[in-house]
Amino acid sequence: MRNNSSICGIITTLFFIQKLHLVMAFIMSTPVLYALCVLIWGSTWFAIEFQLGVVPHEYSSFYRFGLASLLLFAFCWFKKLPMRYGLLQHAWLILMGITFFGLNYLLVYEAQEYLTSAMASVIFSAVLIVNIFNSWLFFKAKITARVIIGSALGLLGMVMIFWNELTDFTLENAKLYGLLIALLGVLCASIGNMVSVQTQKYDMPVIQMNAYAMGYGSLFSLMVGIVQGKTLIFDMTPGYTISLIYLSVFGSVLAFGAYLTLLRRIGIHKATYAVVLFPAVALIISTFFEDFVWTWIIAGGILLIGLGNVFVINREDIKKK
Repeated sequence: MRNNSSICGIITTLFFIQKLHLVMAFIMSTPVLYALCVLIWGSTWFAIEFQLGVVPHEYSSFYRFGLASLLLFAFCWFKKLPMRYGLLQHAWLILMGITFFGLNYLLVYEAQEYLTSAMASVIFSAVLIVNIFNSWLFFKAKITARVIIGSALGLLGMVMIFWNELTDFTLENAKLYGLLIALLGVLCASIGNMVSVQTQKYDMPVIQMNAYAMGYGSLFSLMVGIVQGKTLIFDMTPGYTISLIYLSVFGSVLAFGAYLTLLRRIGIHKATYAVVLFPAVALIISTFFEDFVWTWIIAGGILLIGLGNVFVINREDIKKK
């Protein structure tokens, strides 16, 4: 009887391991990783709204990526993953941390003080086009007529969305200031993408790379806050705490892990296509929870931005020389 029980136990264990392997393979498949990026990042724009108000943006970013980094380091320690890299590799990781997880999000948090989460997410979708031009600048990727036309459609869409602010231009116009800050955030995010592509030369695994880069980014945000003389505080309200956990675990650890895995698997331009889709999630959430006001001109602008992005990446127009 004991032998039979042991055999049954072994068979059950092997069956469970096989099923677990199939589940993990499904989760790591390209379509699922895409869906994770779109759904999680589409919702993080609304979650950021709960981070605004009490805690300075620098410290909210510090808490978010600091917690994410600690979780990733703990996972690496538990799995006994290699964590030692050379000075040159750390230099690239520091640059990635400052641009991708530091300046980028400091500007995003600032922009959302003046823009709804929906508008901020739509503007951020411009990172697809900026990536293309930066790939040309840094990696000599070819830019075709389709890219130029798609970029023009995206620019026209931006003008339509902010038409009222542009026609009533003043130096005190809050939405235009938010637009400018958001576009600077897009530029920093794109540079972070370029740095991430560069780090592929050193064959650093995504988990370890994110652990270090997020850690460096969080320390950069902390230093920016300290240099400005801002008091290091924490908001104990449920809204702030829950949104922070969501942004750290889902928006940072899971979503960035999925995105950078896609970036290595299918290339930067196809991976960045996720930014065409996540504004749709943000717009739906903002419509129900932020009373986002739709107008024909705003809807037309959003449509043009989406068409511009799809136009840019619909074919393999970006090729290495």
